[in-house]
Amino acid sequence: MAENVLHKPVKENTDLDHRTKDIPKKEKISYGFGDFGNGFMFDLGQAYLTNFFTDVAGIGAGAVATIFSLTKIFDAFMDPLAGSIIDSRNPGKRGKFRPVMMVSSILLAIMTVITFTMPNFSMTGKIVWACATYMTWGVLYSFTNVPYGSLASVMTRDVNERSFMASTRQAGSIGAQLITGVAFVPVLMLFPSTKIGYPVTAAIMAFIGVCGFFICYKNTKEHINAEASRGKERQTMKDYFRVVFTNRPLWSVIFMTLFTISAMNTNNAMMIYFCKYNLGSLGLQPIINFIQMGCSVAGITLIPILVRRYGKKRTAMAGLLIGVVADGLNFVIPTNIYSFIILVTIGYVALAIPNGITWAFVSDSIDFGHWHTGVRKEGITYAAFNFSRKIAQSIAALVSAGVLAATGYVANAHQSAGTLLGIKGTMTLYPAVALLLAAIIIGLLYNLPDEKFKNIANDLDHGRWEKGTFH
Repeated sequence: MAENVLHKPVKENTDLDHRTKDIPKKEKISYGFGDFGNGFMFDLGQAYLTNFFTDVAGIGAGAVATIFSLTKIFDAFMDPLAGSIIDSRNPGKRGKFRPVMMVSSILLAIMTVITFTMPNFSMTGKIVWACATYMTWGVLYSFTNVPYGSLASVMTRDVNERSFMASTRQAGSIGAQLITGVAFVPVLMLFPSTKIGYPVTAAIMAFIGVCGFFICYKNTKEHINAEASRGKERQTMKDYFRVVFTNRPLWSVIFMTLFTISAMNTNNAMMIYFCKYNLGSLGLQPIINFIQMGCSVAGITLIPILVRRYGKKRTAMAGLLIGVVADGLNFVIPTNIYSFIILVTIGYVALAIPNGITWAFVSDSIDFGHWHTGVRKEGITYAAFNFSRKIAQSIAALVSAGVLAATGYVANAHQSAGTLLGIKGTMTLYPAVALLLAAIIIGLLYNLPDEKFKNIANDLDHGRWEKGTFH
């Protein structure tokens, strides 16, 4: 990389705000509250909406699989649009990304409650309602999550600080999963009817979510002048495509995410079914969630230490491979509550570490794209990454509901041996295979180690970028 910098043309930009490190610890911690707030709305949909559609609304598992697949694909194509619109904004008094994030989060909270309601329609009407409400939710989620994810890239370029912020973000995400995973079902059971309990419980969670976003909005700042960092040249659609499609580190993370996020979401979506039918007690769901997610919160505190010692790539690969072993053993070993809890916890903690590092990967990819092309597009770059998350969510929904339909699942009834095996396989075997593929992808394709990135960050901090091919 250093040789490229010395021998290829370098574009100067003297207007760049150089304050990219040593930001207050309060800001870095507050940034994680954004994902904490996000989780109180996003995780509800991933963990409980499938069950709401099948067991409360009475929609067949096959139809639910179709609903999730269609809506998530639609959502995925909304992210680039959201990114383009956000990139076109000029930074205001309160920054470029934070105001959009805050306003959209309030609208997202309202829509989260609506998705957990079901009017007394015919079956066709229920399916249309479910599609329409969840698609609308997805649009608002794009306009909330894209600016939030882009925010990290304009707060700092320091490798260690980004690792710390990645760990606070993952802590916020797992913290939200922990609280919603433990509290949702007990609160739901306080109501005489789940048809009433679901929207009321969702409203409580969504309100907490907005509070999390407000903490992030209030206590963070955009230190890097995103508009000035682009230079004075007029950008075209060609620049957008160059930023995304010539960014090998970004594409490596995108392909990895297809498997890591689908693995995590199948775990979250099937846990309620596994506890209710395979273990025979719905009451075990909050207990197991508390154990696996509580341990994950503790585990991700190791991310900055592991990254400093081994680097982001090696740390991520180690976590993925440990998850492969734990999830694989959980499928092979006969169902036992104790071995299941131990192995699912190890697998979840192992997956939480690379998922946390992913956020640092994405911020590095944004800066690489700027250095590589001379064009900085935080929103569109993050949207390209988020596209993969939406497709991964679609895959998870298709696998989860699809296996239920294929194995003859009947809501609120005694399940066949085939259905129980399908639930177990979706919970354990699918994540094992998915994490193995993710480890292979990041190992073979990701070509932006920390030392190379530090040189790139130094160029950008001094107002330089290179137009050429990265090797």
